[in-house]
Amino acid sequence: MVEIDLLTVEDRVRLLVNALADDRNPMPAVKIFSPDAGATWLLTESDPDEPDRLFGLCDLGLGYPELGWVSLAEIMKVRGPLGLPVERDLHFIADKPISAYAAEARARGRIVA
Repeated sequence: MVEIDLLTVEDRVRLLVNALADDRNPMPAVKIFSPDAGATWLLTESDPDEPDRLFGLCDLGLGYPELGWVSLAEIMKVRGPLGLPVERDLHFIADKPISAYAAEARARGRIVA
């Protein structure tokens, strides 16, 4: 299944742990991006009742990044002009909480991570 390749078991565990923790300003657990469309998602948690439903900072490359819930199935359907699928950033390591990424993204009009 493609979703298993996009999110590792470790990613899914971290997303669930963040959802169950009291911390309302967690560090992003995973970064997903479209290599040819400028879309980026910094995901912090998953819905314990619906693992396909994820929360994080979402940027579709239109200059208006925002925090919100997204569907992994919907993200998986995103394709850019070259038809490339979304990818997990294998080298991303969060160095600040999601609120700091969100503030920076609002100021710059895009996610910088």
